[in-house]
Amino acid sequence: MNTRSGNILLIDDDPAFTRLLESYIAENFPLLLVSVCNNPLTALTCIRQQPYDLILIDFEMPNIDGRKLLSFAVQAGIDKNRIVILSSRDPDYLREHCPMGSCLAVLNKHEVRQKAVLDMLFNSISQKAARTE
Repeated sequence: MNTRSGNILLIDDDPAFTRLLESYIAENFPLLLVSVCNNPLTALTCIRQQPYDLILIDFEMPNIDGRKLLSFAVQAGIDKNRIVILSSRDPDYLREHCPMGSCLAVLNKHEVRQKAVLDMLFNSISQKAARTE
């Protein structure tokens, strides 16, 4: 089990998206270690495998959606302020289904402006990882 700081779990059933985000993080935030889970059922095990500084969960996936995974993670002891929901849904739909305070943030995964929020999170985790090395 890796207990160092800088661990991110990315749960999304779209392998193209996870490859893109994983490559982006590796290139821009080399201190961060990204674990990818493309199967939401497998994600149940991944969530419990190690402490994560951040968990990114796709809102819409087959079998188990992001809300269920969010609930599972919180019940497993993950601080809800370490979980971000990613979605391509419109903001009104997301506010209705993921009310404020249910997780750290709900971001549109295809909107460029929201990338700045992810960059802030990645930068913060990266700085913490640098202090613990």
